[in-house]
Amino acid sequence: MKYWMWLACLDIMRPRAKCDALEYFGGPKELFFADEKDLACVPGLSEGERARFADKSMRRAAQAMEACEAEGIRMIALGDSAYPKRLANIYDPPCVLFVRGKLPDIDSEAAVAIAGTRRATPYGIKMAARMGYEISRGGGLVISGLAAGIDSAAAVGALRAGGRCIGVLGTAIDVVYPRSNAALFADVCASGALVSEYPPGMPGSPRHFPARNRIMSGLSLGVLIVEAPEHSGALITAEHAIEQGRDVFAVPGNADAPNCAGSNDLLRDSARMTLTGWDVLSEYEGRFPMKIRRPDPAKMRIPEEDRLDAQAAAAAGSPAPQACTSAKTVKKDVDKPETEEYIDLEKQLAALNERQLAIISAMDADDTYADVLIERTGLPASAVMSELTMLQILGFISPSGSGSYRLNIKTK
Repeated sequence: MKYWMWLACLDIMRPRAKCDALEYFGGPKELFFADEKDLACVPGLSEGERARFADKSMRRAAQAMEACEAEGIRMIALGDSAYPKRLANIYDPPCVLFVRGKLPDIDSEAAVAIAGTRRATPYGIKMAARMGYEISRGGGLVISGLAAGIDSAAAVGALRAGGRCIGVLGTAIDVVYPRSNAALFADVCASGALVSEYPPGMPGSPRHFPARNRIMSGLSLGVLIVEAPEHSGALITAEHAIEQGRDVFAVPGNADAPNCAGSNDLLRDSARMTLTGWDVLSEYEGRFPMKIRRPDPAKMRIPEEDRLDAQAAAAAGSPAPQACTSAKTVKKDVDKPETEEYIDLEKQLAALNERQLAIISAMDADDTYADVLIERTGLPASAVMSELTMLQILGFISPSGSGSYRLNIKTK
């Protein structure tokens, strides 16, 4: 395994280059002992990639091995019986998967990746949570990138349904990013697993996030895009899905909404329109008859969704959705009262619990750091991080970088 770890620790290299070298030499140990002359025989390797393979230092690998043992991180190498065949068959699979939690037999699961923008609207958050909830309740397995916004909302929805979620990270397996998602990471790990191709201690890089999208789609039968503007990273996941022969689904949004421009384009081109989780799961019912089940529509609403809708609407400064009434009881008012221009602070905070209110009250007008909130509220750090995640998902706050948060509440 130390040779697999050495290979995993070689950064700034195409995953396909590692696969080509493994196929040429037959295994990681043989690749490790290959000299520069041998490496020159591998087709397609760049000069920089050959130089990386020529680095035989085991220092980082030894440190990562120690961290895996200390933190209970599992290594699954390409070709191992536990390595998902669905993922192994893509063009550029990761040579090693690092896993925290319990990774199910992915190949026997109706796994669906849910992705979208980090800067989600209340509509996007609600639909992502609903899709995660309905897919999980129907017997599917939700795959999430655990980024802020749509990814996190989908994961929360799956967990609320009592299901499992697989979080695919764009960072080292021992890194929580964004840090505000610490509680969500812990919940996903407890119910399912966190997965990364980057070993403990691997330095972060912006290029790691687009690369992880191929793993999300590679583990899945289909990819569901909930809300994505043009040039969104979620569209990269959809592109990988198409290249890998996966199904692509999308939730429709307003035609003139910039946040839905990319996902609406997918619908116009080839994606399947999705209004409910069953729209996705019905595609796989025949393949997984013992797992996929059509749920009772009456039981498919997320618990407390009406309250969450009201919170999200208040945070966005728009009226909460009203319940439908019978045509016989509808009363039409010719002279309607003037629409409120602002939702006042009292209405915005009416449905929050005591911990959430304490956190909101402790926040400054400008950015406030999490450790400051822990000190001011006197709440346990885990409770503060958990409530920050929920407040962010509901749209009351947004991360402003380096572990700080900013209020989104509108006041008159």
